[in-house]
Amino acid sequence: MPPRKNPLNLNPLQLRTLTLLQELARLADFSRPADEPGHILIGRIPHPHGDHFHVGPNVVAARDASGLGNPSAWAALERKGLIKSMFPAACLLTPDGQAYDTGLADEILHKAQH
Repeated sequence: MPPRKNPLNLNPLQLRTLTLLQELARLADFSRPADEPGHILIGRIPHPHGDHFHVGPNVVAARDASGLGNPSAWAALERKGLIKSMFPAACLLTPDGQAYDTGLADEILHKAQH
């Protein structure tokens, strides 16, 4: 039997937020390995300018990033073991959070044209 899509039943806001945190965890400008083995500290959360913001080589629409400033989205991701929240400044992305397939990266991360 194939693995179940979205096994933790994350809602759309939580899925988009986790997708962005996973991308931030891949970029040295935003993250670094944490003291806790297997975890990544995301110590810088970007803020939109206008209707978008940049994450590495990608552009993200501000509407897709509303969860980065939403304490409830962070609390839900923490309850499900995907992050350890230090809202609003930082979080630890757990190994489970890094591995969770949100299926949204191609939908919300767009290659920058400028």
